[in-house]
Amino acid sequence: MSELFTPYQLKDIKLRNRIAVPPMCQYSAENGMPNDWHLAHYTQMARGGAGLLIVEATAVSPEGRITPGCLGIWNGEQAKVHSGIVRAIRKAGAVPGIQIGHAGRKASANRPWEGDDHIKEDDPRAWETIGPSALAFGAHLPREPREMTIKDIERVKADFVSAAKRALGAGYEWLELHFAHGYLAQSFFSIHANQRKDGYGKDARGRGRFLLETLAAVREVWPENLPLTLRFGVIEFDGRDEETLGEAIALGRKFREKGLDFMSVSMGFTTPDADIPWGPAFMAPIAERVKKETGLPVASAWGFGRPDLAENAVKNGQLDLVMIGRAHLCNPHWPYQAALELGVDRPSWTLPAPYAHWLERYKL
Repeated sequence: MSELFTPYQLKDIKLRNRIAVPPMCQYSAENGMPNDWHLAHYTQMARGGAGLLIVEATAVSPEGRITPGCLGIWNGEQAKVHSGIVRAIRKAGAVPGIQIGHAGRKASANRPWEGDDHIKEDDPRAWETIGPSALAFGAHLPREPREMTIKDIERVKADFVSAAKRALGAGYEWLELHFAHGYLAQSFFSIHANQRKDGYGKDARGRGRFLLETLAAVREVWPENLPLTLRFGVIEFDGRDEETLGEAIALGRKFREKGLDFMSVSMGFTTPDADIPWGPAFMAPIAERVKKETGLPVASAWGFGRPDLAENAVKNGQLDLVMIGRAHLCNPHWPYQAALELGVDRPSWTLPAPYAHWLERYKL
């Protein structure tokens, strides 16, 4: 029997298998508003057979967008449209999740196919970027952010709380906080972006404070029976990996104490010259260590698109869920392909009933 196709229960939420579609930005919104593209995209992904579908990075405020095309959930009108996407995901058999976040110093950027660089400051589409310190990312994102005041920090934490409430009201059942990939929360944790001298910097404890406080604030409004999760960059591939990973694991234990239920283990992406060892399932051993040393169930992405790799990661206990991203973009019915390759009984029934009927009928 395939371990990848066994159900998974977390709190009151049961997934039909261990396959998850991770957040993948579509850069197709206007003023943060979901539209027909998002409805069609997420319905298609959910119909493919995954157990969990997490909607792309969704900004908690206008300034928190990566690009002008990023989704938002900072007002009720946006949340109302999100609710239609939630219904479509649920009707297709997947659990609807959402990732909320703030882009920090990586905000106010052009969409990837339009340059992937900072919008020029005199462009009316541009907005002010903020960060823990006035340190630019560099490379294609050279703009120096404004260092956040304590008032800014409190405001952004409140924005996360408000966004979580709206996500709950829209019907999402799995909440993921975006604490990775060089965006605001990751920047607070990283020595490459945080050189503050107050209680939100100086050492590992200070650099983790914004993350812990944001998690705790969201925990107060997110129901205990629903999964509260986060994606966290635990390693930078910058030559000090053991130190960074050790600090991340220590913070992960504190996350668990504050009520975190699950962690999606990823990379920091806070420096443009990281030496990332790209390869099949290369994050699996790192995620396994995080799982063992924090006591949290984990997922990871990056290079699990081969069904045997995804299967082995679950079977060997490295991951509880496997995030299959780009492979789902190439083939929304990736779970069917995986079921075929792994010898799952009646693999066609990973598909919607109208598709499964024809495949079963003609033994395709």
